[in-house]
Amino acid sequence: MCVVAALVLAIWQFLPPALGVPKFIIPTITDMAAEFQRMATRENLWRHFFSTAWTAALGFVLGGLFGATAGYLLGLSKFWESVLSPYILAMQIAPKVAFAPLFIMWFGYTFWPKLLTTVLVVFFPILVNVVQSVRVADRDLINLARAYSMGGWQCFWKILFPLSMPALMAGLRIGATLAVIGVTVGELVGGNVGLGFLITYGEGQSNTAMVFNAIVLLTVIGVTLYWLVGLVEKRVLHYV
Repeated sequence: MCVVAALVLAIWQFLPPALGVPKFIIPTITDMAAEFQRMATRENLWRHFFSTAWTAALGFVLGGLFGATAGYLLGLSKFWESVLSPYILAMQIAPKVAFAPLFIMWFGYTFWPKLLTTVLVVFFPILVNVVQSVRVADRDLINLARAYSMGGWQCFWKILFPLSMPALMAGLRIGATLAVIGVTVGELVGGNVGLGFLITYGEGQSNTAMVFNAIVLLTVIGVTLYWLVGLVEKRVLHYV
């Protein structure tokens, strides 16, 4: 793996200049490193980085909580699922990133449009996964639990909730990657701080190295969230 990474970096460093590709099209690794140092000293890079990381993490947690809660409630109630499923389907089909300009019109150029866009993007994959996992749960186990006089709450905690863990964790893995997309869209559309803002700013300055650096840092945030979900999944599924 390290050999492949070193090979990719070497190609990135030497191939574009050898082919005559200008630096404003594809910057080399050394160009990006020099620009990274300049961004850290003059562009408040770490303020932008931690703003994006914090918003992505918070949006992921809130979207996960809301999505899982709504998924369990709808999965346990066939009536509300049948009533709300057309609206859920419509909201799922609608492009979530299109709501970002609307949130900016409502809340202005503040923290809230970025957070709400992230929550909305994370919410639906987790909701759908949880609803489906509850719907296809083993009914024989549920009937057996009821035969032993377990109440509805006990059936949920001892049967349905453990059975839904793999699907929930899969939804959280998807949500971890989508959280970075959501916060980036919010920052691209109307942010004044964050890595998405730096991408827009770098585009306006024709500073390709700045754009590449911001994309790399966004990838780091997404990989970190995905890795943390993986750690939690190993601990949780080990006991299920």
